[in-house]
Amino acid sequence: MQEVLSLKQARRIALAAQGLDKVRPAGPVTARAVGRTFDRLQLVQIDSVNVLSRSHYLPFFSRLGNYDRAILARMAGTHPRRMMEYWAHEASFIRPDHFQDLVQWQSRKWVGAHAMDPELRSGVAARVLEALAAGPPMTAAELTARLGHVEDRQLDNWGWNWNAVKRVLEHLFEAGLISAASRTDSFERRYTLTAKVLPERRAADPDAADAGPDPAAALVRLIDAAARAHGIGTLRCFADYFRTPLRASATAMEHLLETGRLLPVTVTGWKTPVYRHTEAKLPRAASGRALLSPFDSLVFERRRLERLFGFHFRLEIYTPEDKRRYGYYVLPFLLRDGIVARVDLKADRANGLLLAKAAYAEPGAPADTAVELAAELQLMAEWLALDGVIVFPKGDLAQALADAVSGAGTGVSAQREQA
Repeated sequence: MQEVLSLKQARRIALAAQGLDKVRPAGPVTARAVGRTFDRLQLVQIDSVNVLSRSHYLPFFSRLGNYDRAILARMAGTHPRRMMEYWAHEASFIRPDHFQDLVQWQSRKWVGAHAMDPELRSGVAARVLEALAAGPPMTAAELTARLGHVEDRQLDNWGWNWNAVKRVLEHLFEAGLISAASRTDSFERRYTLTAKVLPERRAADPDAADAGPDPAAALVRLIDAAARAHGIGTLRCFADYFRTPLRASATAMEHLLETGRLLPVTVTGWKTPVYRHTEAKLPRAASGRALLSPFDSLVFERRRLERLFGFHFRLEIYTPEDKRRYGYYVLPFLLRDGIVARVDLKADRANGLLLAKAAYAEPGAPADTAVELAAELQLMAEWLALDGVIVFPKGDLAQALADAVSGAGTGVSAQREQA
């Protein structure tokens, strides 16, 4: 007989798999703790929006609290690397052991040089590879200056206006021949040969013989990793984690079912077939608290989020301001085993303030939502080296949140008192 789980039990499995079911550890956050968290998540999505913080920093704050962001730079930029950049869910930091598997299954031809004249593309690629082999890591602008500007701009490529060097760089990045050695302060990639990022990795990897060129085996490993990261979910949930093709992912999942890595389960109210990874834990209770990035892996798959938590979430960055329902950069607020509120946040770095521009409670939010959210905002302000929190008078939770912020006795302030 299949295991029958309540919706709350399924939530707790998902939260435990993502490291969000417990109160954060006390004391300073070590590099080892950051590394363990990344190993659990398998990847963190990258996004350039910096209205609050770069998105790849936020999942570690959500799970660990106040940590040193320089740890991530060391993990991604020094040997032996614990993380590297590649296409996964979207542009992401991934575990290096997933790289060879992802190269076989990622196809983002729209970002590269596939539509370029083949002769021009191969000529620029040869010069790029030669320059990166002989020299240090370089940005696209530095390589353009080194090689000379090669014009091949395509204005119809949904607004992107890259020259040929940049397009070839993305083409080589997708092919796995070059990687990001690091990022500049302005978040530009410094490109180098992948062989320099992962020197002799395949030979040193005990799983190298199994990794091989077999695409089917590669996809089995990716779906297994996705299922471990989710704990519980549907085929679509697991395929979405690394953005692998649905039909091929179904074949991989059948293999995992046959070998006992996945188990079919029944979740009350969830009509789509659901599967639980054999390593997934079911905690007796969930006691965590976290503000979640719009790009957090818990909220990757919006249908899964709504089924599990009853939380409808859409990113409104690209929605005209007068048509936004909740705000520009809205973070869901997780409290214990529910997503109970959402808050539109901005870091006002010039004035040293964390701005809660709007705050909304979810139906049935517990009575302590505002107090817990105020404490979380204060922790985030400290992590971002900001002096205080200002709550704007917008949203049905705003007044209670402003009262909680004002009553915290930590020198934070509330906008409603100034309005």
